[in-house]
Amino acid sequence: MNFAFSRLRDASLSAPLGDPGDSVSSAEAAAATNGLASPSPVIPSLDGIRALSVLIVVLGHSGLQTVIPGGFGVTIFFFLSGFLISTLMLSEHERTSTLNIPSFYARRVFRLMPPLLLTLAIAYGLTFTGLLDGGITAQGLAAQLLYFANYYGLFFDPGNTVPDGTGILWSLAVEEHFYIVYPLLMTVLLGSALRPRTIGVLLGLVCLAVLAWRIHLVHAPGFFSDRTYYGSDTRIDSIAYGCILALMTNPMRQRREHGAMSAAHWALLLGAAAVLLLSLLYRDPTFRETARYSVQGLALMPLFYLAVRFADAPLFRELNRSWMMTLGTYSYAIYLIHNVVIRTIDKNVPAIAAKPYLLFPLTLLIAVVYAAAIERFIEPYFRQLRHRFRPAPAGTPVTEQTRDSSSKGWQLRDRLVESPTTHAS
Repeated sequence: MNFAFSRLRDASLSAPLGDPGDSVSSAEAAAATNGLASPSPVIPSLDGIRALSVLIVVLGHSGLQTVIPGGFGVTIFFFLSGFLISTLMLSEHERTSTLNIPSFYARRVFRLMPPLLLTLAIAYGLTFTGLLDGGITAQGLAAQLLYFANYYGLFFDPGNTVPDGTGILWSLAVEEHFYIVYPLLMTVLLGSALRPRTIGVLLGLVCLAVLAWRIHLVHAPGFFSDRTYYGSDTRIDSIAYGCILALMTNPMRQRREHGAMSAAHWALLLGAAAVLLLSLLYRDPTFRETARYSVQGLALMPLFYLAVRFADAPLFRELNRSWMMTLGTYSYAIYLIHNVVIRTIDKNVPAIAAKPYLLFPLTLLIAVVYAAAIERFIEPYFRQLRHRFRPAPAGTPVTEQTRDSSSKGWQLRDRLVESPTTHAS
């Protein structure tokens, strides 16, 4: 049994989508139509939430893990990914009466793989030249490319078989394992005319089953905390809670351009924030490896709901500033590269690595420049490829002209939507 993740987890937090995912996910914008129609072509506040989450992750990995709850950033990314993908699926099903599963997977491949391949090429190149610690093995690379990094690190990695800083890819594996099953499940359930709220109830039962499984594992002989933290079977409920919000009470159906939050809304907000704070402060090991993820998933529901529904309220307005949306768009690439940058600095310039107030801004600067370069030089080509797999409205014949027209309308959504939950490590 391998503890290759332990140093990464202790050194900062718990890594995402990249997860941070859908995922990681990127500014989360989805053009919503028909039943999910909104005055804006973008789901508000999600880009800003993703930006905050990736900042939490980078801060934690920069040596501030004792004061920055980096692991919570992973949970946020997972939740956001589930909410976003479910909202998009509902929108597609309302417009086309079906879900095009092959196109869904094709879009994810064209969104996730180019930045991932480039980041791995850089990490393996740095390791090969001796500028980055770690190892280079075929099995390690295969596990990362095939989204098996979490279980490979838990059970099969004898240590030193992948470049330092790439252990965060565990969170991408969790998301992809969820999305192997979820679109197929949604196709069957929506096709059987089940109401979204009924599907949400079924997912709630899944969340209860995952919680029961974590409790069982924690009390089983030979338990180690990394097992519940990194395993897809023990973390997918963090994604499912976001799906439940989208299915049961999607705030995009109740958007208020200039609506004010009522006293009840403020009470709900403060209560959810208090629950989240308590979940972070309460350090009992059993709670942290069992109920913590469930409590945080439930508390995130009202916070996401209010942030999207009342995006123009003063409290949430900053989440929708242009610079926050840009940072959210960059979050997937930032997530992928940031820990490689930190480990490289740690090996070659330890004086900087020992000072978080220097390490954080330098890492963030390098990661943002890297993400901007991907957005400028790589993303446009693959965005066009993704447009070819966009579902057209029901009854619309697909021609080159309609493809070109649709491409312009979906460009913003495409850039933001299909990131994995960018996670934290």
